[in-house]
Amino acid sequence: MSVNGITGTKAAEYAAYNKSDVKNQTEKKESSNDTAAVYKSSVSKMSDAERSELVKKLKQDAEARVAQMQSLVTDMFKKQGIAIGTADDMWKVLASGKFSADPATIAQAKEDISEDGYWGVEQTSQRIFDFAMALSGGDEEQMKKMQEAFEKGFAQATGTWGKELPDISNKTYDAVTSKFEEFYKENKAE
Repeated sequence: MSVNGITGTKAAEYAAYNKSDVKNQTEKKESSNDTAAVYKSSVSKMSDAERSELVKKLKQDAEARVAQMQSLVTDMFKKQGIAIGTADDMWKVLASGKFSADPATIAQAKEDISEDGYWGVEQTSQRIFDFAMALSGGDEEQMKKMQEAFEKGFAQATGTWGKELPDISNKTYDAVTSKFEEFYKENKAE
């Protein structure tokens, strides 16, 4: 199973996690209430080839970041003698809480999921919404399908985790849902 329903990568394929690369590649995005309206306008003006290229770039970024994060976790587990065969195994060990982390890994994880971090609520929810916009071209019916796919993926992630997801996941779900609702509201206003 893929981590985010899009990448389809496997644990054995992950590159080494490099903290400085992550720090250099992470963009701090400012939130805006009119992001959906601005983004819809620009995406709907793109040609199919331009949208396809945007999707490709978004997917490459997601794959690289997932690989970095999973490499960090895999390395941490190896140091503790915890063997994982699949991404599902990794998530189950994480959910169990039966592992420890060194101070550097803890600091990096906290930074990554912070308000401004790559895996924080705002950036993650914006990436999910950006994928939906790029794939749908801003078409409302297609956006509804994207929202359904997002909800299905969230349910699958909950199943893989094996229990209720951490609070940050629920906050991200709410933020994505809010972005879809804002999009529909802006679409009706036009």
